[in-house]
Amino acid sequence: MQSLYDLPAPAKLNLFLHITGRRDDGYHLLQSAFMLIDWCDTLHFEVRNDGLISREDLSWTLPPDDLTVRAARALQAATGCTQGAHIGVLKSVPAQAGMGGGSSDAATTLLALNRLWGLQLPLQKLMEIGLKLGADVPFFLSGSHGWVEGIGEQISPLELPLAKFVVVKPAAGLDTKLIFSDLELKRDSLPAIITGFAADALSFGQNDLQAVAQKLCPGVNQALVWLASQGLNGRMTGSGSAVFAHLLHEIDLDSAPGAMQVRLCSSLDVHPLKGWADSDGKTGLSVASVR
Repeated sequence: MQSLYDLPAPAKLNLFLHITGRRDDGYHLLQSAFMLIDWCDTLHFEVRNDGLISREDLSWTLPPDDLTVRAARALQAATGCTQGAHIGVLKSVPAQAGMGGGSSDAATTLLALNRLWGLQLPLQKLMEIGLKLGADVPFFLSGSHGWVEGIGEQISPLELPLAKFVVVKPAAGLDTKLIFSDLELKRDSLPAIITGFAADALSFGQNDLQAVAQKLCPGVNQALVWLASQGLNGRMTGSGSAVFAHLLHEIDLDSAPGAMQVRLCSSLDVHPLKGWADSDGKTGLSVASVR
């Protein structure tokens, strides 16, 4: 078994996000299509024999106890594993962007340490651990694009066309709790069906969180206005503040407002670590095509 890995943790885009209701416990019911893209964090893992979990922030942007640390400790607690790990985190995916960066980091941590520690937990068990860390973690463990329902725990594999996007992240982020607690949030979208979505996958529906997000974060609207100036129909991903548009033609990236982070991205065929929880430890990985 190898004693270290350098692994990607890809971001996602919500091609649409509808809120269809609310449970008695306050959790919102949603429908969404999650697409994996090639904007990735990079995580470095080394085994420690003293049982400790240490983390090195390679980009100086992380809180002291981020989801990689919590994921490693949750895996230890679930298995009684006495091994530890040192985790180096090089962040690229911006925080509070609606792109799932923290959840993806947690998923990659579970997959990597499951193998490095020789635990051989099946994917379903990892997903149960991941769900306790965050609603999006099981999606990143699932290995493919997904049709997501419930509070985020119901995931069906989804085939999506390869596509290119421009993704724009305003300087300010958005707090998910503020959006979901807003009284003006639309919570009554009619349930969609996969066949209806598949007929127009890259422009189906809307993001029900977007109107509230534009009120809370002026940068969201500024990003949408800039995309419109480039002839593109923009939409917010997740709970924001990043917005994206299907890239249909060349655009003038230099004209983007200076405070915004703009990136051209492509969809992935599958998650780079797909199959890691179900293989014999010999799965190869090429990270040359992800960034």
